[in-house]
Amino acid sequence: MAEFSLDLNEEQRDLRDWVHGFAAEVVRPAAAEWDEREDTPWPVIQEAAKVGLYGFEFLATCWADPTGLSLPIASEELFWGDAGIGLSIFGTSLAVAAIYGAGTPDQMVEWVPQCFGDVDSPAVAAFCTSEPEAGSDVGAMRTRAVYDEATDEWVLTGQKAYATNGGIAGVHVVTASVDPTLGSRGQAAFVVPPGTPGLAATRKLRKLGLRASHTADVFLDGVRVPGRCLLGGKDALDERLARARSGQRASGQAAMRTFELSRPTVGAQALGVARAAYEYALDYAKDRVQFGRPIIENQAVAFALADMRMEIDAARLLVWRASWMGRNNRPFTAGEGSMSKLKAGEVAVSVTEKAVQLLGGAGFLRDHPVERWYRDAKIYTIFEGTSEIQRLVISRAISGMQIR
Repeated sequence: MAEFSLDLNEEQRDLRDWVHGFAAEVVRPAAAEWDEREDTPWPVIQEAAKVGLYGFEFLATCWADPTGLSLPIASEELFWGDAGIGLSIFGTSLAVAAIYGAGTPDQMVEWVPQCFGDVDSPAVAAFCTSEPEAGSDVGAMRTRAVYDEATDEWVLTGQKAYATNGGIAGVHVVTASVDPTLGSRGQAAFVVPPGTPGLAATRKLRKLGLRASHTADVFLDGVRVPGRCLLGGKDALDERLARARSGQRASGQAAMRTFELSRPTVGAQALGVARAAYEYALDYAKDRVQFGRPIIENQAVAFALADMRMEIDAARLLVWRASWMGRNNRPFTAGEGSMSKLKAGEVAVSVTEKAVQLLGGAGFLRDHPVERWYRDAKIYTIFEGTSEIQRLVISRAISGMQIR
């Protein structure tokens, strides 16, 4: 019988140390500036590309890890540096995951390299699924895709909201309804190639946190894409729609498949933010002297830090378990992917709030990074499924009932 161990192997330790070094030496020194500018940190993305941290080869190496831990390990370290810059570097991976999860081998070869560009001129990609009237309710999606048999083209019309890299991306991956009568089972994902007419993002959104990551609403006005841009191909789509119309059980739909692949990794991002705040608060509590002694010698402070560390470690174990299960094709019978994202996101909010509190008035100032981490943390209870949606997924899984 194989020995059970939670020790990282040599490759995983090297990966952790390498990404941590990049986060400490390149990301953190630039974090406050790009947060203040609320602009995409292209020089940092280019530096990540130069060292091999930005590109499909890096993602493929992580995905190939049979334990499933390499990507969450790298994500935690990078987002420990800064969440906004981290999302600017890793945001493209969501579009890549959609292509990887639903595309054919030929589509992966054609589109994935274009998502990243090259070292001298890096590009970013966007995954566009949320809508103004259909955020968590993906079944209410209004963006339509209509097939034009005469030209073998799909015509996309609608609006997408809160798209990371929306408008500045080269490749946009867009989910759309091809048969609204089937709800989420009648949806598909499409690649919109660079420079395609009809796609526009007229307004960059200003956000509470993650300000170094570009977010925008994306408008599609009669966007025509070649038939080869339907991820998975038309034959596979027709077969899936026929099964849905006949009442057969579906294997899932485009947006949710992508989210299932990404939820533990998003949880790892939240862990990075939480750990950064915890470590900073711990050091501050050791150095800050009040009433003649370091404040960490007060039980109220020490116990708060103990709780912060415990919650971070507990969340990490959930993230690692879900990552291992996903990589090894273990079904999430109790919503384990959602558990990991839910716990890590709420831990990030709680830990960063405690860090601000432990620093007192200093924590409320931009002189200390905890206020930025506090702002950044909140998104992890909202995007890629709110905490409420994660609880819904878990409750349905454990009950076998359609909880509403």
